[in-house]
Amino acid sequence: MKALVLLSQGRHPVSAKPCLLRAEAQAARLAAGLDARATGLHAGPALGAVREALGRGLAGLTHLRMAADADPVPALAAEIATAAPDVVFAGPRGQGGEDTGLVPYALAHRLGWPLLPDAVALVPGVEAGTMVVEQALPKGARRRVTVRLPIVVTVHAGAPAPLPFAFAKARRGDVDVRAAEGPVCAPEGEERPYRKRPKLAARPLGGTAAERLAAATGGSAAGGRVLVRPAPEEAAREILAFLRQIGMPKSAR
Repeated sequence: MKALVLLSQGRHPVSAKPCLLRAEAQAARLAAGLDARATGLHAGPALGAVREALGRGLAGLTHLRMAADADPVPALAAEIATAAPDVVFAGPRGQGGEDTGLVPYALAHRLGWPLLPDAVALVPGVEAGTMVVEQALPKGARRRVTVRLPIVVTVHAGAPAPLPFAFAKARRGDVDVRAAEGPVCAPEGEERPYRKRPKLAARPLGGTAAERLAAATGGSAAGGRVLVRPAPEEAAREILAFLRQIGMPKSAR
C-alpha cells in the first residue's frame, strides 16, 4: 500500500520559529505504519523545517518549489495523480499563516477522491482496495468506517504521538526538488483599520418583560405601573408612556 503525506511549514505558537506541524508528524507515523517507503510532499518557496519529517518516519520527500503567493493545489494535484498513492494524509489546517484548512478538500475535489476527516488509526480492509479508518467523533466517541481507495485523510489530534526524531534518518532521507508553478492566490478579503464595536449589555435570564426590554435598550425599567386586565386604550397609553420614558425613538415605535 502506497502512502503519501502532505507537509507544510508552520510557526511555533510561542517562539514563532519555523516548525513541522504536530498533526503532520502524526500523519507521518500513520503513513509509516502502512508503507515502509512512505513519502512526503511539500509545495512552497523553501523546505525549511519540513525536512524534519524525514526523521519522523518518512523515507523520502518531494519539494515543489514555487512562489509563496502561488496556489499550490494544481501542482499538488498533478504530482499526486502522477505518484498514484492509495492514501494521502494531511493535517486539518496550517499553523501561522492563512490557516483555512481547505487544501485537503480542494485536492480531494480536484482529484475526484473521497475525503475522510479526523482519522486516528488506519488498517487495510478485508477486501482488496479497501481500508478501515477509525474516526474521532465529539465527546471522545470513535467509529470505524470502511472506505474504498484511493482516499484523502485528515489526521485528528487524538492520533498516536509522532515517532521520536531520528537525526540519522533525517540526513539519509531522499529529497527531490522540482520547479513548479501555480496561479497567484490573491486574498479575497479587504483590510480595514480596526474599529471598536459597541458591546451589548448583558441580558438577565429572568425578570419581567419590561426588565428584559430595559436591559436590551439600555434604559431603566423603574417607574412603570402594573395594570391588571386594563382596557385596550389604557394599555396602549401606558405602553407609549413607557417607551417615551426609556427613550425609544419615534421611528422605532
